[in-house]
Amino acid sequence: MPRTVRSSYVIQSVVHASEVLRAFRSRGEALRLRDLVERTGFNKGLCFRLLHTLRYCGLIEKVDETRYRLTSEMHRRKRYRIGYAALGHDSSFQRAVQESLVWAAKNEDIELLVLDNRRSAKTALRNADHLIRENVDLAIEFQIDEAAAAAISARYVQAGIPFIAVHVPHPGATYYGANNYQAGLLAGHYLGRWAKSRWNGQVDEVLLIDAARAGSLVHGRLDGVMAGLRETLREVMTTVPVVSIDGDGEFNRSLERVRQHVRRSDRKRVLVGAMDDSSALGAVRAFQESGRAATCAVVGQNAEPDARAELRQPRTPLIGSVAYFPERYGEELVALALDVLGQRPTPPAKFVRHQVITAANLHHFYPNDALLTPGA
Repeated sequence: MPRTVRSSYVIQSVVHASEVLRAFRSRGEALRLRDLVERTGFNKGLCFRLLHTLRYCGLIEKVDETRYRLTSEMHRRKRYRIGYAALGHDSSFQRAVQESLVWAAKNEDIELLVLDNRRSAKTALRNADHLIRENVDLAIEFQIDEAAAAAISARYVQAGIPFIAVHVPHPGATYYGANNYQAGLLAGHYLGRWAKSRWNGQVDEVLLIDAARAGSLVHGRLDGVMAGLRETLREVMTTVPVVSIDGDGEFNRSLERVRQHVRRSDRKRVLVGAMDDSSALGAVRAFQESGRAATCAVVGQNAEPDARAELRQPRTPLIGSVAYFPERYGEELVALALDVLGQRPTPPAKFVRHQVITAANLHHFYPNDALLTPGA
Protein backbone atom coordinates (compact mmCIF):
# COMPACT_ATOMS: atom_id res chain seq x y z
CA MET A 1 0.00 0.00 0.00
CA PRO A 2 1.16 3.60 -0.58
CA ARG A 3 2.94 5.29 2.28
CA THR A 4 0.78 7.58 4.44
CA VAL A 5 2.45 10.30 6.52
CA ARG A 6 0.52 11.38 9.62
CA SER A 7 1.30 15.00 10.48
CA SER A 8 -0.84 18.10 10.73
CA TYR A 9 1.76 19.96 8.64
CA VAL A 10 1.85 17.45 5.75
CA ILE A 11 -0.36 18.00 2.70
CA GLN A 12 -1.42 14.52 1.61
CA SER A 13 -2.09 15.52 -1.99
CA VAL A 14 1.56 16.62 -2.34
CA VAL A 15 2.70 13.34 -0.80
CA HIS A 16 0.55 11.46 -3.30
CA ALA A 17 1.95 13.51 -6.19
CA SER A 18 5.50 12.75 -5.06
CA GLU A 19 4.67 9.03 -5.03
CA VAL A 20 3.60 9.27 -8.67
CA LEU A 21 6.81 11.10 -9.59
CA ARG A 22 8.92 8.52 -7.75
CA ALA A 23 7.19 5.72 -9.64
CA PHE A 24 9.19 6.76 -12.70
CA ARG A 25 12.59 5.10 -12.30
CA SER A 26 14.29 7.36 -14.84
CA ARG A 27 13.51 10.44 -16.86
CA GLY A 28 13.17 8.48 -20.09
CA GLU A 29 10.89 5.75 -18.75
CA ALA A 30 7.40 5.88 -20.27
CA LEU A 31 4.56 4.47 -18.17
CA ARG A 32 0.89 3.79 -18.75
CA LEU A 33 -1.82 4.71 -16.25
CA ARG A 34 -2.15 1.07 -15.20
CA ASP A 35 1.63 0.88 -14.59
CA LEU A 36 1.38 3.81 -12.21
CA VAL A 37 -1.63 2.30 -10.45
CA GLU A 38 0.38 -0.88 -9.90
CA ARG A 39 3.51 0.91 -8.66
CA THR A 40 1.83 3.40 -6.35
CA GLY A 41 -1.08 1.34 -5.07
CA PHE A 42 -3.45 4.27 -5.72
CA ASN A 43 -6.80 3.71 -7.36
CA LYS A 44 -7.20 4.51 -11.05
CA GLY A 45 -9.24 7.68 -10.52
CA LEU A 46 -6.76 9.25 -8.08
CA CYS A 47 -3.83 8.30 -10.30
CA PHE A 48 -5.44 9.87 -13.35
CA ARG A 49 -6.18 13.14 -11.51
CA LEU A 50 -2.61 13.30 -10.20
CA LEU A 51 -1.23 12.70 -13.69
CA HIS A 52 -3.47 15.41 -15.13
CA THR A 53 -2.34 17.88 -12.44
CA LEU A 54 1.36 17.07 -12.80
CA ARG A 55 1.05 17.43 -16.55
CA TYR A 56 -0.66 20.80 -16.08
CA CYS A 57 2.28 21.84 -13.88
CA GLY A 58 4.76 20.78 -16.57
CA LEU A 59 6.35 18.02 -14.49
CA ILE A 60 5.00 15.18 -16.66
CA GLU A 61 4.42 15.00 -20.39
CA LYS A 62 2.31 12.69 -22.51
CA VAL A 63 4.36 10.58 -24.94
CA ASP A 64 1.46 9.11 -26.90
CA GLU A 65 -2.18 8.14 -26.36
CA THR A 66 -1.45 5.96 -23.31
CA ARG A 67 2.04 6.69 -21.92
CA TYR A 68 3.57 9.42 -19.75
CA ARG A 69 7.11 10.38 -18.74
CA LEU A 70 8.93 12.93 -16.58
CA THR A 71 9.91 16.22 -18.18
CA SER A 72 12.91 16.67 -15.87
CA GLU A 73 14.96 14.77 -13.31
CA MET A 74 13.20 15.65 -10.03
CA HIS A 75 15.88 14.29 -7.76
CA ARG A 76 18.98 12.20 -7.98
CA ARG A 77 18.38 8.99 -6.07
CA LYS A 78 21.05 7.23 -4.11
CA ARG A 79 23.41 5.09 -6.18
CA TYR A 80 22.50 1.66 -4.95
CA ARG A 81 24.94 -1.19 -4.41
CA ILE A 82 23.46 -4.59 -5.26
CA GLY A 83 25.09 -7.98 -4.81
CA TYR A 84 24.45 -10.83 -7.24
CA ALA A 85 25.43 -14.35 -6.17
CA ALA A 86 25.22 -16.30 -9.44
CA LEU A 87 24.39 -20.01 -9.56
CA GLY A 88 27.44 -20.63 -11.75
CA HIS A 89 28.81 -20.03 -15.23
CA ASP A 90 28.62 -23.58 -16.58
CA SER A 91 25.61 -23.04 -18.85
CA SER A 92 24.57 -20.54 -21.48
CA PHE A 93 21.45 -19.83 -19.38
CA GLN A 94 23.56 -18.61 -16.46
CA ARG A 95 25.74 -16.52 -18.74
CA ALA A 96 22.68 -14.94 -20.39
CA VAL A 97 21.17 -14.05 -17.00
CA GLN A 98 24.38 -12.43 -15.78
CA GLU A 99 24.95 -10.50 -19.00
CA SER A 100 21.42 -9.09 -18.87
CA LEU A 101 21.80 -8.17 -15.19
CA VAL A 102 25.12 -6.41 -15.74
CA TRP A 103 23.58 -4.41 -18.60
CA ALA A 104 20.45 -3.48 -16.63
CA ALA A 105 22.45 -2.40 -13.57
CA LYS A 106 24.68 -0.20 -15.70
CA ASN A 107 21.63 1.30 -17.38
CA GLU A 108 20.17 2.25 -13.98
CA ASP A 109 23.51 3.48 -12.57
CA ILE A 110 23.65 0.68 -10.01
CA GLU A 111 26.91 -0.68 -8.66
CA LEU A 112 26.71 -4.46 -9.13
CA LEU A 113 28.93 -6.80 -7.16
CA VAL A 114 28.97 -10.25 -8.82
CA LEU A 115 30.00 -13.46 -7.04
CA ASP A 116 29.88 -17.10 -8.20
CA ASN A 117 28.15 -19.69 -6.03
CA ARG A 118 29.68 -22.48 -8.16
CA ARG A 119 26.59 -24.66 -7.55
CA SER A 120 27.92 -25.19 -4.02
CA ALA A 121 25.93 -24.62 -0.81
CA LYS A 122 29.12 -23.88 1.15
CA THR A 123 30.24 -21.33 -1.41
CA ALA A 124 26.78 -19.74 -1.41
CA LEU A 125 26.96 -19.31 2.38
CA ARG A 126 30.42 -17.75 2.13
CA ASN A 127 29.24 -15.43 -0.62
CA ALA A 128 26.24 -14.32 1.45
CA ASP A 129 28.64 -13.44 4.28
CA HIS A 130 30.83 -11.55 1.81
CA LEU A 131 27.91 -9.49 0.47
CA ILE A 132 26.88 -8.66 4.04
CA ARG A 133 30.43 -7.48 4.84
CA GLU A 134 30.33 -5.38 1.67
CA ASN A 135 27.17 -3.74 3.06
CA VAL A 136 25.15 -4.09 -0.13
CA ASP A 137 21.75 -2.42 -0.24
CA LEU A 138 20.10 -5.55 -1.63
CA ALA A 139 21.19 -9.07 -2.60
CA ILE A 140 20.04 -11.23 -5.51
CA GLU A 141 20.60 -14.86 -4.55
CA PHE A 142 20.71 -17.62 -7.18
CA GLN A 143 21.58 -20.98 -5.67
CA ILE A 144 19.71 -24.26 -6.05
CA ASP A 145 20.41 -26.10 -2.79
CA GLU A 146 17.08 -25.98 -0.93
CA ALA A 147 18.75 -27.26 2.26
CA ALA A 148 20.96 -24.15 2.42
CA ALA A 149 18.14 -21.66 1.81
CA ALA A 150 17.17 -21.18 5.48
CA ALA A 151 20.75 -20.53 6.60
CA ILE A 152 21.36 -18.04 3.80
CA SER A 153 18.08 -16.28 4.57
CA ALA A 154 18.93 -16.02 8.26
CA ARG A 155 22.16 -14.21 7.44
CA TYR A 156 20.47 -11.58 5.25
CA VAL A 157 17.57 -11.08 7.65
CA GLN A 158 19.89 -10.62 10.62
CA ALA A 159 21.93 -8.09 8.64
CA GLY A 160 18.77 -6.21 7.62
CA ILE A 161 19.48 -6.65 3.92
CA PRO A 162 16.48 -7.26 1.64
CA PHE A 163 17.03 -9.98 -0.94
CA ILE A 164 15.53 -11.60 -4.00
CA ALA A 165 15.73 -15.38 -4.47
CA VAL A 166 15.95 -16.59 -8.06
CA HIS A 167 14.25 -19.91 -8.97
CA VAL A 168 14.54 -21.49 -5.49
CA PRO A 169 12.42 -19.84 -2.74
CA HIS A 170 14.23 -18.64 0.39
CA PRO A 171 12.40 -17.67 3.61
CA GLY A 172 11.89 -13.92 3.79
CA ALA A 173 12.95 -13.29 0.19
CA THR A 174 10.98 -11.95 -2.74
CA TYR A 175 10.80 -14.82 -5.23
CA TYR A 176 11.66 -14.34 -8.90
CA GLY A 177 11.61 -17.12 -11.43
CA ALA A 178 9.70 -20.00 -12.90
CA ASN A 179 6.11 -20.98 -12.37
CA ASN A 180 7.48 -24.50 -12.14
CA TYR A 181 4.36 -26.63 -12.42
CA GLN A 182 2.98 -24.54 -15.27
CA ALA A 183 6.30 -24.73 -17.14
CA GLY A 184 6.34 -28.51 -16.70
CA LEU A 185 2.74 -28.79 -17.84
CA LEU A 186 3.59 -27.00 -21.08
CA ALA A 187 6.45 -29.45 -21.66
CA GLY A 188 4.26 -32.47 -20.89
CA HIS A 189 1.48 -31.33 -23.24
CA TYR A 190 3.98 -30.78 -26.05
CA LEU A 191 5.66 -34.16 -25.55
CA GLY A 192 2.26 -35.88 -25.53
CA ARG A 193 1.05 -34.15 -28.68
CA TRP A 194 4.35 -34.96 -30.41
CA ALA A 195 4.01 -38.66 -29.49
CA LYS A 196 0.49 -38.68 -30.87
CA SER A 197 1.53 -37.19 -34.20
CA ARG A 198 4.82 -39.12 -34.68
CA TRP A 199 4.34 -42.41 -32.82
CA ASN A 200 0.57 -42.71 -33.02
CA GLY A 201 0.47 -42.17 -29.27
CA GLN A 202 2.59 -45.24 -28.50
CA VAL A 203 5.22 -44.74 -25.78
CA ASP A 204 7.52 -47.36 -24.25
CA GLU A 205 9.06 -45.26 -21.48
CA VAL A 206 9.07 -41.83 -19.86
CA LEU A 207 12.47 -40.66 -18.62
CA LEU A 208 12.57 -37.76 -16.14
CA ILE A 209 15.85 -35.96 -15.37
CA ASP A 210 15.65 -34.24 -12.00
CA ALA A 211 17.89 -32.21 -9.68
CA ALA A 212 16.95 -33.51 -6.24
CA ARG A 213 18.77 -30.90 -4.16
CA ALA A 214 16.83 -28.07 -5.83
CA GLY A 215 13.85 -29.15 -3.71
CA SER A 216 10.18 -29.88 -4.09
CA LEU A 217 9.16 -26.62 -5.74
CA VAL A 218 11.60 -27.00 -8.63
CA HIS A 219 10.65 -30.68 -8.82
CA GLY A 220 7.20 -29.32 -9.62
CA ARG A 221 8.43 -28.91 -13.19
CA LEU A 222 8.57 -32.69 -13.56
CA ASP A 223 5.25 -33.11 -11.75
CA GLY A 224 3.86 -30.79 -14.41
CA VAL A 225 5.46 -32.87 -17.18
CA MET A 226 3.74 -36.00 -15.88
CA ALA A 227 0.40 -34.20 -15.53
CA GLY A 228 0.68 -32.93 -19.10
CA LEU A 229 1.47 -36.41 -20.41
CA ARG A 230 -1.46 -37.94 -18.53
CA GLU A 231 -3.81 -35.33 -19.97
CA THR A 232 -2.68 -35.89 -23.57
CA LEU A 233 -1.98 -39.66 -23.44
CA ARG A 234 -4.62 -40.75 -20.93
CA GLU A 235 -4.88 -44.51 -21.59
CA VAL A 236 -1.26 -45.03 -22.59
CA MET A 237 0.18 -43.43 -19.46
CA THR A 238 -1.55 -45.92 -17.14
CA THR A 239 0.92 -48.63 -18.21
CA VAL A 240 4.04 -46.76 -19.38
CA PRO A 241 7.05 -47.19 -17.04
CA VAL A 242 8.47 -43.95 -15.64
CA VAL A 243 12.19 -43.75 -14.80
CA SER A 244 13.70 -40.87 -12.80
CA ILE A 245 17.39 -39.92 -12.97
CA ASP A 246 19.13 -37.28 -10.86
CA GLY A 247 21.29 -35.24 -13.22
CA ASP A 248 21.75 -32.41 -10.68
CA GLY A 249 20.90 -29.87 -13.37
CA GLU A 250 24.30 -30.37 -15.01
CA PHE A 251 25.24 -31.47 -18.53
CA ASN A 252 28.07 -33.86 -17.63
CA ARG A 253 26.26 -35.65 -14.83
CA SER A 254 23.08 -35.97 -16.90
CA LEU A 255 25.10 -37.27 -19.86
CA GLU A 256 26.80 -39.96 -17.77
CA ARG A 257 23.65 -41.12 -15.99
CA VAL A 258 21.55 -41.26 -19.14
CA ARG A 259 24.42 -43.17 -20.81
CA GLN A 260 24.20 -45.76 -18.04
CA HIS A 261 20.45 -45.99 -18.41
CA VAL A 262 20.55 -46.36 -22.20
CA ARG A 263 23.06 -49.23 -21.89
CA ARG A 264 20.63 -51.12 -19.64
CA SER A 265 17.44 -50.35 -21.58
CA ASP A 266 16.31 -51.37 -25.06
CA ARG A 267 13.04 -49.42 -25.11
CA LYS A 268 12.43 -47.78 -28.49
CA ARG A 269 10.00 -44.89 -27.94
CA VAL A 270 11.20 -42.79 -25.01
CA LEU A 271 9.84 -39.40 -23.99
CA VAL A 272 12.32 -37.36 -21.95
CA GLY A 273 11.34 -34.48 -19.66
CA ALA A 274 14.30 -32.60 -18.19
CA MET A 275 14.35 -30.05 -15.38
CA ASP A 276 16.61 -27.72 -17.39
CA ASP A 277 18.37 -27.50 -20.74
CA SER A 278 21.74 -28.67 -19.43
CA SER A 279 20.04 -31.92 -18.37
CA ALA A 280 18.17 -32.14 -21.66
CA LEU A 281 21.31 -31.65 -23.74
CA GLY A 282 23.10 -34.31 -21.69
CA ALA A 283 20.27 -36.74 -22.52
CA VAL A 284 20.41 -35.76 -26.20
CA ARG A 285 24.15 -36.53 -26.41
CA ALA A 286 23.72 -39.87 -24.60
CA PHE A 287 21.08 -41.06 -27.05
CA GLN A 288 23.07 -39.78 -30.03
CA GLU A 289 26.25 -41.54 -28.88
CA SER A 290 24.36 -44.82 -28.61
CA GLY A 291 22.99 -44.44 -32.14
CA ARG A 292 19.45 -44.23 -30.78
CA ALA A 293 18.64 -40.57 -31.41
CA ALA A 294 15.55 -41.54 -33.43
CA THR A 295 14.11 -43.51 -30.50
CA CYS A 296 13.57 -40.55 -28.17
CA ALA A 297 12.06 -37.09 -27.96
CA VAL A 298 13.44 -34.60 -25.43
CA VAL A 299 11.96 -31.37 -24.03
CA GLY A 300 14.05 -29.12 -21.78
CA GLN A 301 13.44 -26.05 -19.67
CA ASN A 302 14.87 -22.52 -20.13
CA ALA A 303 15.31 -22.25 -23.93
CA GLU A 304 18.85 -21.08 -23.25
CA PRO A 305 21.21 -20.21 -26.14
CA ASP A 306 22.82 -23.67 -26.27
CA ALA A 307 19.42 -25.37 -26.47
CA ARG A 308 18.26 -22.99 -29.19
CA ALA A 309 21.39 -23.82 -31.19
CA GLU A 310 20.59 -27.52 -30.79
CA LEU A 311 17.01 -26.99 -31.99
CA ARG A 312 18.42 -25.66 -35.25
CA GLN A 313 20.26 -28.92 -35.90
CA PRO A 314 18.69 -31.44 -38.31
CA ARG A 315 17.42 -34.70 -36.78
CA THR A 316 18.13 -33.65 -33.20
CA PRO A 317 16.17 -35.53 -30.50
CA LEU A 318 15.56 -32.17 -28.77
CA ILE A 319 12.08 -31.26 -29.97
CA GLY A 320 11.49 -28.25 -27.74
CA SER A 321 12.31 -26.27 -24.63
CA VAL A 322 10.08 -24.19 -22.38
CA ALA A 323 11.41 -20.63 -22.54
CA TYR A 324 12.19 -18.57 -19.45
CA PHE A 325 13.71 -15.72 -21.50
CA PRO A 326 16.95 -15.27 -19.47
CA GLU A 327 17.87 -12.23 -21.54
CA ARG A 328 15.01 -10.40 -19.76
CA TYR A 329 16.00 -11.38 -16.23
CA GLY A 330 18.33 -8.43 -15.71
CA GLU A 331 15.80 -5.73 -16.51
CA GLU A 332 13.05 -7.41 -14.49
CA LEU A 333 15.29 -8.16 -11.51
CA VAL A 334 16.59 -4.59 -11.39
CA ALA A 335 13.05 -3.20 -11.63
CA LEU A 336 11.97 -5.49 -8.80
CA ALA A 337 15.03 -4.53 -6.73
CA LEU A 338 14.31 -0.82 -7.18
CA ASP A 339 10.72 -1.34 -6.08
CA VAL A 340 11.91 -3.16 -2.95
CA LEU A 341 14.52 -0.51 -2.16
CA GLY A 342 12.05 2.28 -2.85
CA GLN A 343 9.56 0.62 -0.48
CA ARG A 344 7.00 0.43 -3.25
CA PRO A 345 4.36 -2.33 -3.26
CA THR A 346 5.90 -5.60 -4.46
CA PRO A 347 4.34 -9.04 -4.86
CA PRO A 348 5.77 -11.92 -2.80
CA ALA A 349 6.56 -13.72 -6.06
CA LYS A 350 7.11 -12.58 -9.63
CA PHE A 351 6.91 -15.32 -12.24
CA VAL A 352 8.66 -15.20 -15.59
CA ARG A 353 6.77 -15.76 -18.81
CA HIS A 354 6.80 -19.28 -20.29
CA GLN A 355 6.51 -20.40 -23.91
CA VAL A 356 7.36 -23.67 -25.64
CA ILE A 357 10.13 -22.98 -28.16
CA THR A 358 10.47 -25.37 -31.09
CA ALA A 359 12.30 -25.42 -34.40
CA ALA A 360 9.08 -24.11 -36.00
CA ASN A 361 8.73 -20.96 -33.87
CA LEU A 362 12.35 -20.38 -32.87
CA HIS A 363 12.95 -17.66 -35.45
CA HIS A 364 9.81 -15.81 -34.36
CA PHE A 365 10.91 -15.53 -30.72
CA TYR A 366 14.67 -15.32 -31.34
CA PRO A 367 15.21 -13.82 -34.80
CA ASN A 368 18.69 -12.59 -33.91
CA ASP A 369 20.06 -16.03 -33.03
CA ALA A 370 21.08 -16.58 -36.63
CA LEU A 371 23.40 -13.56 -36.40
CA LEU A 372 25.31 -15.29 -33.60
CA THR A 373 25.86 -18.50 -35.57
CA PRO A 374 29.40 -18.94 -36.96
CA GLY A 375 29.47 -18.20 -40.66
CA ALA A 376 26.13 -16.40 -40.60
